[in-house]
Amino acid sequence: MQTFRLTTVAAAFGLALSLAFGAVAPALAQEIPPEQLALARKYVDLTNKAGIYEAILVQTAAQTSKLFSQSNPEITKQIDDTIGQVLETYKGKNDELFNQFARVYAVEFTTQELAEIVAFYETPAGQKLADSAQTVNAGIRAVMQVYTNNFGTEFVTKVRAALKAQGYNL
Repeated sequence: MQTFRLTTVAAAFGLALSLAFGAVAPALAQEIPPEQLALARKYVDLTNKAGIYEAILVQTAAQTSKLFSQSNPEITKQIDDTIGQVLETYKGKNDELFNQFARVYAVEFTTQELAEIVAFYETPAGQKLADSAQTVNAGIRAVMQVYTNNFGTEFVTKVRAALKAQGYNL
């Protein structure tokens, strides 16, 4: 099984949970034309560069190993071997999750919009965007962290100066 960075796994797991539980209920309640659903599923498949399903498996396996091994350190190898065997039973069973994702997209976008989105993601530029999404998102998170820290410091400084001008020393 592939090794994933913890942040990637956590982000993927969070996305999967928010999509699976936050938006699926309305999506499951609607009738969706099969061609629209098929286009939505194609989009999900084209953009699944983070391996969301696999990331969920890896994170769950790691959490299970930690849970059982902490109280049974003498059988850690057996626990991990068993986890590996159970993981094998889940390989290739991402359809249910991805079909739910597809329903969410199919509810949000029309057949025409989905056709245009899929057409874009089938181009070299679309594939490059999908391939680089993790790297780009990591860069954006880093920029946002620096910006937020700097903005917070600047904002506090300005509020403090404004209050000082009013005669309050904080």
